[in-house]
Amino acid sequence: MDIVTYLLEISKYTFSGLIVVYAAFYLHKGYSERTKMIEILQLKKASQSQLLPLRLQAYERLILLVERLNPANLLLRLHSGDRSAGEMRQLIISEVRSEFLHNISQQLYASERAWQITKRIKDDTIALVNSAAKNLPDDSSSLELNKAILTHLAGLDENPYDTALFVIKQDIHQLF
Repeated sequence: MDIVTYLLEISKYTFSGLIVVYAAFYLHKGYSERTKMIEILQLKKASQSQLLPLRLQAYERLILLVERLNPANLLLRLHSGDRSAGEMRQLIISEVRSEFLHNISQQLYASERAWQITKRIKDDTIALVNSAAKNLPDDSSSLELNKAILTHLAGLDENPYDTALFVIKQDIHQLF
């Protein structure tokens, strides 16, 4: 009987030890998961505090880009009375593409929606200029092209540049 009692005592202590080890493991696992979650949240918070100024700057640059691509501002900046309509068309398209390429890195920090509308503004501006130039005689002046562009823009029901600015501003307000 000594061996049976001895084995029973050993199994009792072993079983108790296994329960203690399992309980310790279970408690430690929960603690380590909570600690890991807290570290992730702190890392996200630190990341957000560094990322927010960059995102705001990107939206600021997108607003500036839309304003610079607006034909009302673009034509004032590029106006010169001694150019032909064809030369002016090339200059405007070159300026639009240059402005866009200068700000292309802003897509990294802006929302997809804001970036897509900015790209569309660029494409629509080029299409507007090409459309206005196509309807003019070959010997037209830059002044006639400018007038055709602004007339076309004024004839639109909704100004696409104002719409783009509204969408970008909505995205900025979603950050806060």
